[in-house]
Parts: sequence; C-alpha cells; structure tokens
Amino acid sequence: MSQYKSEVLEATRKYHHDVQPTGNFVPGVSEIWPSGAVLDEDDRAAIVEAALDLRIAAGPASRKFESAFAKLLGRRKAHLTNSGSSANLLALTALTSHTLGERRLRRGDEVITVAAGFPTTVNPIVQNGLVPVFIDVELGTYNTTAERVAQAIGPKTRAIMIAHALGNPFEVAEIAQLAKDHDLFLVEDNCDAVGSTYQGKRTGTFGDLTTVSFYPAHHLTMGEGGIVVTSDLKLARVVESLRDWGRDCWCEPGKNNTCFKRFDYQMGKLPKGYDHKYIFSHVGYNLKATDIQAALGLTQLTKLDRFIDARRRNWRRLREGLDGVPHLVLPEPTPGSDPSWFGFVITVDPEAPFHRSELVDFLESRKIGTRRLFAGNLTRHPAYIDQPHRVVGDLTNSDIITEHTFWVGVYPGLTDEMLDYVIASVKEFVGARS
Repeated sequence: MSQYKSEVLEATRKYHHDVQPTGNFVPGVSEIWPSGAVLDEDDRAAIVEAALDLRIAAGPASRKFESAFAKLLGRRKAHLTNSGSSANLLALTALTSHTLGERRLRRGDEVITVAAGFPTTVNPIVQNGLVPVFIDVELGTYNTTAERVAQAIGPKTRAIMIAHALGNPFEVAEIAQLAKDHDLFLVEDNCDAVGSTYQGKRTGTFGDLTTVSFYPAHHLTMGEGGIVVTSDLKLARVVESLRDWGRDCWCEPGKNNTCFKRFDYQMGKLPKGYDHKYIFSHVGYNLKATDIQAALGLTQLTKLDRFIDARRRNWRRLREGLDGVPHLVLPEPTPGSDPSWFGFVITVDPEAPFHRSELVDFLESRKIGTRRLFAGNLTRHPAYIDQPHRVVGDLTNSDIITEHTFWVGVYPGLTDEMLDYVIASVKEFVGARS
C-alpha cells in the first residue's frame, strides 16, 4: 500500500469519528428509527479504498463476497446483484429458462405466494406472465402454513415463492417437502431473515433458489445490493446469464476465453465460430453490482453475528416489556425457529377501544418511527386488482394486517434507553384508553 493511500485511509478513519453524532438520547426529541444501517470506520475506509483503486465495476471484491456468502449458507453458488428486488426477479425468471426443458415455467403457470407481504416477492411472478396464487397468513407469526400451501396446489401449480416475514421463518422444511413431493420449485425470499434458523438449519438453505437484500434497512448493507444463492449449478448458470445481459459466456469482466473455445461455438442460427462473448442465450438484464458495494459488504459481513445478537436482544426486550399489555397482539416466533428479527410487529385488536392509526400517530409524535407490514393485502392495491391471480381460502388475516398492523424497530443501532421509551410510550397510550 502506498504512503499516500495509507494517509488517505487513516484520515478517513479520523473523519469518521469526527462526524459521528454526539449527545445523549433525548426522549421525544431524538429520532428512534425503525431500521437503518450500522456503519463504522472500517466500512467507511473500505468504500474509500475501493474508490481510490477505481474499482468501479464488479471485480475481485464482488467475487470474494459471493464466495463468502455462499460459504455462510453452505451453498455452492452465489451471484451478487444490484438489489434484493433484482435478486427476486433473477431467481423467479431463472425458472422460465429453456435450459430446464419440461420443468421450465411457462406463461399461465401458477406460483403460490402470500397476500400479506412485499410487492417484489410477487412482482416477478406477474412480470414473467405467471399467475400468483394468494394464500393467507397467521396473526402472531405473520407467516403462512404448510397446510395452506398444500390446499393451494392445483394442476397448474409449478412453484412456490414466499418470504420469511420480518425475519420470522415460515414452515420452510415442511413446505420444501411439499415442493419436492409435487415436483415444484421453491424460491425462498430470505431478504429479511439472514441468520434465522428453522429446525436448527439456516433459512436460505431450503429452497432451490434463495434471495437476500443488502438495502440499508437489512441485516447487512451495501447501500444497494442483493444476492441469489443456490446449490443447483444449472440454475446458477441461468441466474448469471440473466444478470449479465443474457449472454451465454461466463467469463469474468476483463477475462477472455475461459472455456478455451471462444471461437468454436455454433449456437442458434449464428455462423460457426461467432464470438462466444457476444452470443445471448436468454433475454436478460444488466443487474450487476459494483466492487465499491461489495467492499462495504465484506466489512459488514464480519459484523453479522454481532448484528444478529443485537436484533434478537432488542426484540426480546420489547417482547418482555410489552407482555400483558391489553388490546395488542404481540409477535411470536414460528415453532421450531430462532428468528433473526427484522422488526417487532404489533397488531391492534380490531375490538380495541382505539385504532391502530391513533397509536401510530401517538408514537410518531414522540419521534418513534413506525412502518406498516409492507403492503398488507396486496390484492387490494391498484397494481394488482386487474392482474390475473387466484385466491385460495379467505384472506381475513391479511385484511386485519392491512387495517390494524404496524411494526417498530429492533435494528442494532437502537439502545436500551430507546427501547424502554418505546415500551413506556405504548403502555402510556394503551393505559389511558383501557
């Protein structure tokens, strides 16, 4: 490392400490965010070092992160992309590849998902001309069940795509078995649940494909970023092709002739010997990330265990502090799971003497940030009303979530003092109206 570079990085670390917020938490004045990135001097220095090296495209840091994250989940391949939403798009679109033969998903095929969730778990289904089959979830865990999935399987069902709700695992082992028994693909949206386990096994290891987000609200951040993970080498190859413009070539950026027959292929109706770097086997995208993002991801990855411990500790503090408060449905981990929580969900009993909006307004007035359980019932949104879909059973709980549910934060940047203020505020509001 050059002297100048060392001096810049040393100055960067000093700058990080100089610009850190000072002062104590002031209840009702200081913001209590529901989510956020926790960044230290190593993170700032990593970004600056990547910029100094002009690593402006995907390169060594991206490959190193892909390898490290695949190892974390015990999977064979991981492909970095520019967002969790793009990861979902790549994972679901991969299942439509002609390389899968008769197993490929075709327009009009059905994919089972939940109604109460985030839109980009469902959007790739619609974007690929497939039909989402919506099922309900349980209050408390905010996940669906294997029983509901089984009831939704029909003659056109070809896949299941479900997210672990706010870090709380769904019955993924049982649903993976259902998928196997019925020859269905399972896409496991693990964007909110990095570090969670179900029956002693990490979430993200059950599906044919798994997706993760590295948006600042999530367990790890790259600013923007996502990843697709799989142990199926054929699917991994398709994901890479779709991410990289749809090209058939798998050479890394700046590399040539990895296959040793760059000018020997004959594919489609092209002349024999057409440059393999410019043969396209899929209708793809450009959804790559950069080494600057990956450099941040690598330093964040070293802190993952600490982040997970903090999320669990903060969730327990809220759960114990709010236990027994009337008119509230508090969250419960799915039996057999150990969640790496994304947030703390609260549902106001529909028969309560106050409405969810009143409690939220009270908390927000005290600078306590809240969020809805994402879209609530997606079938009620303008984007989906006219889209072809099927509903199995009623969506009663999804409707309750739409009207009565919100969540507050558990991310590692929150202190005990902040969490205790959240607890005291909820108790004060409910106590005055009970």
